[in-house]
Amino acid sequence: MFFDTILANLGDWGPRMLSGLRQTLVLTAAGFCLAFLLALVLEYFRSRRLAALRLVARVYIAVARGLPILVIFYLIYFALPGAGITLPAEAAAVIGLALVYAAYLSEVFRAGLDAIPGGQREAAFASGLTPFQTFRLILLPQAIRHTVAPLLINLVSLLKDSSIAALIAVPELTLASREIMSESFMPLHVFALTAVLYFCLAWPASLVARHIEWRFRFPASKAPSSPTDALTPAKLSS
Repeated sequence: MFFDTILANLGDWGPRMLSGLRQTLVLTAAGFCLAFLLALVLEYFRSRRLAALRLVARVYIAVARGLPILVIFYLIYFALPGAGITLPAEAAAVIGLALVYAAYLSEVFRAGLDAIPGGQREAAFASGLTPFQTFRLILLPQAIRHTVAPLLINLVSLLKDSSIAALIAVPELTLASREIMSESFMPLHVFALTAVLYFCLAWPASLVARHIEWRFRFPASKAPSSPTDALTPAKLSS
């Protein structure tokens, strides 16, 4: 009966949910790309010897991580018009997500940079590279390689947090589901289908992140074909 009701209404609900799903994907992609770029700037500031730049990065990260995303959305969408700056709801959501997740991605990059031996930075300086060239050509490529899995995990988190954009009237998946629910009076059916759609997006990315993390943990020539292969009796007895 439960699934029959969903299937019976899928012709009406499906197109509206898919439209919201497309908007969710746009918010996620745009927000993550902008957060990625801003996180690189923050980490570059933190890698410099100038105390002022390091202070700016630290204060920004502390504030961005200390405020709820919804508060940042409200500040951008409702407070900025008082200063003469009016943004569409979609732009406000993208900027809000980027501002918050830039702080988290910066911490991810910091962990990746800390894993690089300090001698590489000194060798780059000795060979005549500037601090920016050292960061861009030597440090950043290695840091990104070691942080692919955490970056994907943050991408999944950003995807889920994009649902908060419904509260500033962005027509993404959650808002589309709320509108369908208010018309059909079937919240359980509607949001069960919504949960399935979110899961279908988040689960594959989580699996990819887990696989990448596993491959980096073991060299390619020695990596087990799956995590369970490492627990065979032969492996355990050795």
